Amino acid sequence: MPIYEFKCQDCGKEFEVYLKNKDEISQVTCPDCKSKNINRLMSVVNAIVSDSGGSSDKPNLVESHKCETGTCAIGELPGYSR
Repeated sequence: MPIYEFKCQDCGKEFEVYLKNKDEISQVTCPDCKSKNINRLMSVVNAIVSDSGGSSDKPNLVESHKCETGTCAIGELPGYSR
């Protein structure tokens, strides 16, 4: 089942919901204030990058950190700087 992330526009709560299909999105309400005034957030895909025994001087291409709604990943591309 996919996990969908939402933000309540009334109280500001961000939350996740497991849904069997997209048709259930219209039934989602905020768990705190029970409002239906919610927006679906763009979810970040979590990826696992493994080194197959190559040299250790390769740059780390995926940086992970903890966010309010779960584990998020930020892709780092060679030659890109923040």
